[in-house]
Amino acid sequence: MNISKRIAALEESQTLQVAALCQQLRAEGVDVIGLSLGEPDFPAPAHVKQAAIDAINNDISHYGPTPGFPALRQAIADTINKDIKDYPVKPYNANEIIVSVGAKQAICNAIEVLIGPDDEVIIPTPSWVSYVEMVKIAQGKSVLVKTTMENNFCITAEQLEAAITPKTKLLMLCSPNNPTGSVYALDNLKAIVEVLVKHPQVVVLADEIYQHILYTGKHETLAQFPEIEDRLIVINGVSKAFAMTGYRIGWLACHNKDLITAVKRLQGQMITCATTIAQKAAEAAYTGPQECVEEMRQAFERRRDLILGLAREIEGMKVLEPQGAFYLFPDVSAFFGKKYNGKTISNADELVTYLLQEAHVACVSGSAFGEDNCIRFSYATSEELITEAMTRMKEALEKLQ
Repeated sequence: MNISKRIAALEESQTLQVAALCQQLRAEGVDVIGLSLGEPDFPAPAHVKQAAIDAINNDISHYGPTPGFPALRQAIADTINKDIKDYPVKPYNANEIIVSVGAKQAICNAIEVLIGPDDEVIIPTPSWVSYVEMVKIAQGKSVLVKTTMENNFCITAEQLEAAITPKTKLLMLCSPNNPTGSVYALDNLKAIVEVLVKHPQVVVLADEIYQHILYTGKHETLAQFPEIEDRLIVINGVSKAFAMTGYRIGWLACHNKDLITAVKRLQGQMITCATTIAQKAAEAAYTGPQECVEEMRQAFERRRDLILGLAREIEGMKVLEPQGAFYLFPDVSAFFGKKYNGKTISNADELVTYLLQEAHVACVSGSAFGEDNCIRFSYATSEELITEAMTRMKEALEKLQ
C-alpha cells in the first residue's frame, strides 16, 4: 500500500515514543523513572470528575455543536476576558471560541486553515515537537529561528524582523515554553508586537497551554495588545492547569470571523465535535472552584526548585531556571565525547540512551525540540521520584570518562 508522501514524511513524536518505551521496560520488570512525558501526575479535581459523572447520568451522550457547547464557549470567553479586562482590547464572545479535541488539535486546525504549499511559518526553537510536523501536514515551510540560553530561549525582535519574508503567514509563540520553561517578559512581547505592526500579513498563534503554571507572577498574554488583536489566535485548554490530559479538551479563540468559520468547517468534517461528556467536565473546570489550580502550581514550583537544585549539583550540566511549565532543559554538551564501556557519547540522543540503560531514567533528547545540546526532563512527578531520578543520573554521569 502506498502511503501519501505528505504523511510518510512525518516524524514520530519522540515524547510519546519514549513514554511507550518506558511502559514496555516496566512491563519487562525494569524500574524505570519516567521524566519524559509532560503530564501532571495529579488526579482531575473532584468537581470536574463529578461533572463528568453527572453528564453521563444525564444522558449527555449525543452529538454536540461542532464548535462546542455554548455554555462552555462562554465560560472560556469569560476566562480570557478576566485576563484582559485592564487592557484597551475587545472582549471575546462565545462565537469566537472553537472547542477541539485537546489544544493539539486546536493548533493543527489553525495551521490547516491558514497555511498552504510554500507558505512560511516562523517557529522559535527550541519548540514543541509537533509544531514543525503540523506545518508539514499543511505543506508549508517551517522557518526555524534558533534562540539561546543567554536570551532565555526567547526570540528577539531583531531575529523576528530578519526571519519575515513576503511568504511569511504565521508566527508561533509558546509562553510559558515547552521544552525550556522560559516565559516571554512584557518588554520582549512589546518589541515583538512592534515588528508585527510593520507586517500586517503575519498572523500570530499564542500557545498558552501552560499559562497557569507560572513562577514569575502575572502572565503576560499577547491578547493584551490591540495592535494585533484581529490577527491573533489564542490556544489553551484544560489539560495542564486542571490535570485533565485524557479528557482531551482544548480551544482556539480568535476575533477574525473568517478564521472561525473556516475552523468550524474543517472540524465539522474531521470530528463533528469534541466529546460531549468531557466538554461538561471542562465547563465545570472553568466555572467551578479554582483553588486546585493554585495548589498544583505551588506543587510544581516546589518540584522546580528541587530538580533545579539537584541538577546544579551535577558537574557539567548547565541549567537555566524555568519560569513556567514543568520542564528543565539543561545543556549537556559537556558530556559529549566522554566514554563508557569503550563507547563514545557523541550527542544528546546517545546520552539519553545511556541514561535510560545505565540509570533507568527516561528523558527526551533536545534534538526533538531543535536544540541538539540539551535534554528535557519533565518534573510533573513526585518529589520522591525526582530525587531518585536525579541521584541515579548523577551517579551514571560520574561514571563517564
